[in-house]
Amino acid sequence: MRTVEVVAYDDRWPELFREEAAKIREALGGAVRDIHHIGSTSVPGMAAKPIIDILVEVDRIENVDARSSRMESLGYEARGENGIPGRRYFCKGGDKRTHHVHVFQQGSGEVIRLLAFREYLTAHPAEAAAYRGLKLRLAERCSADVAAYVAGKDAFVKELQQRALSWWSTRRDSEKYGSDQKRG
Repeated sequence: MRTVEVVAYDDRWPELFREEAAKIREALGGAVRDIHHIGSTSVPGMAAKPIIDILVEVDRIENVDARSSRMESLGYEARGENGIPGRRYFCKGGDKRTHHVHVFQQGSGEVIRLLAFREYLTAHPAEAAAYRGLKLRLAERCSADVAAYVAGKDAFVKELQQRALSWWSTRRDSEKYGSDQKRG
């Protein structure tokens, strides 16, 4: 049974991302256009479930379908779209998940949404602190109920995402957001 565990920021998370990103890049080959560390483990100082979220941009989503077995050989379970049209989702670690991989075709609005959220939290420490506090309270209250934990964050996250997208749209330095291979 999956449980909710939120832990303090771990300085190893960027390196764990880089190591896994290299394996994914090799598995998916030429389909990969860019790989990004996303989610709470990508935000310095953020408390998080100790699961590395990875965003992979590909040339064509169909190319990922043809290479799913390569991801499975790395220990991932292919979950298809898993509720988000245009995504291919993979998770690793079963009930003790270690990685989530979200694959989208380059240019997808989901790519911008995920990167804007990460960058916004990094640039706005007060917003990150509020989110961290909510996550810690919910994890304490909902430790045995992942669905309740996710539902408890939903409205707050949607509001943050809207602010993040508005903020992102005004930034000219977000032109191509760059690769995270060096960022972590």
